[in-house]
Amino acid sequence: MSVPNSSRIAPWRQTYWDWRAAGNFIFGGTGSGALVYAAVIPGAAPILGPLGAAFVVCGLLCVWFEIGRPWRALNVFSRPRSSWMSREALIAPWLIATGSLAVVPRLAELRVVAGAFALAYVYCQARMLNAARGIPAWRHPRAVPLLVVTGLAEGAGVGVLAGSLSAPAIATASWIAWPLAGLIALRIAAVIAYRHGLDRDGAPQNLLRDLARGAPKRLAVEVGAIVAALAQLAWPRGGNLPIDAAALLAVAAGWSWKYAIVVRWSYNQGFALPLTPVRGVGVSGPGARPGW
Repeated sequence: MSVPNSSRIAPWRQTYWDWRAAGNFIFGGTGSGALVYAAVIPGAAPILGPLGAAFVVCGLLCVWFEIGRPWRALNVFSRPRSSWMSREALIAPWLIATGSLAVVPRLAELRVVAGAFALAYVYCQARMLNAARGIPAWRHPRAVPLLVVTGLAEGAGVGVLAGSLSAPAIATASWIAWPLAGLIALRIAAVIAYRHGLDRDGAPQNLLRDLARGAPKRLAVEVGAIVAALAQLAWPRGGNLPIDAAALLAVAAGWSWKYAIVVRWSYNQGFALPLTPVRGVGVSGPGARPGW
């Protein structure tokens, strides 16, 4: 028996979170990743502290502009025990303050504190998206490590680019290619695991179709970034071109992944019918889950 009006109950793409919501994850993750990079990489560019903080502020502004009544955003601080969004908001001022002050020579050690806040911030972002239980692409547990490692890879790309401008001796050092290439490789592994997890656990057909269509192109960019990063090892005295190209590709691919997850792949789960209803007298048909 066919399901009546199945188009009304099959999964459809949500429209509440648009490019502005994606901007929060894009800029917030990139800024957090840059602060973590500044905390762990010896000789990282001092400008990374305020630069990372500026990225986070841009992400928060994107969310602020999305709210119909912006000043109600202050309510976000009221639920730290149950809301990952509240936890993100409470961490943000400390991250911004310590990241901005780390540029002062006497306060350079603050970059380690800022890196700790940044790691917590990007984790809160990942858990916040994951807590949206009605969106299969968001709620899958493998989305959390994917979003975290994506932010770290983007931050490494920004760190390399900032180093090329302010500390070229560090940027062109052969060893600097290893952390960038390693994070990109981790992101590739996280994407593959995420895709396999959705295939195994079930997901809307539209989501699987869009993911199968878009993932190979983005993975090709990731591979190109690794090749460019490793080219720096083979050509360490050839200038910044290989490592800079790898950094740009790493950032661009990360932003593309996040936009796709937040906006393009954000199909809700639709509705499931335990039994197919029947009008009047008759026997109900079997259950159905259109679009899955």
